[in-house]
Amino acid sequence: IQSVVSRVGFDWPDPAGVIDKIREEADELLQAMKSGDHEQVEEEIGDLLFSIVNLARFNKTDPEAALRKTNSKFVRRFHEIEKHARDRGITLEDMTLEEMDNIWDEAKKKE
Repeated sequence: IQSVVSRVGFDWPDPAGVIDKIREEADELLQAMKSGDHEQVEEEIGDLLFSIVNLARFNKTDPEAALRKTNSKFVRRFHEIEKHARDRGITLEDMTLEEMDNIWDEAKKKE
């Protein structure tokens, strides 16, 4: 959709406009979440995703490939947290969020 409409000039002149739109959509999502209106939240999540895909298009990035890479990265880092718990003989539920965040940050530094 975005590629088609950009051909007729309905597009941002530079990536900064796309980033501004993403911020706008994120703000609208927060407002919808505060209202508790599930349908509005769903709509705003869609708008935010659409804008992020537009940023990917603008930067000649395949959004699906980018998301697959991020999913893999997330799984790798989370496995580090699980390994840490196993090595200590505890469950993830025994760990605090702060502990998990620290291990996450260490895993991130290793990449």
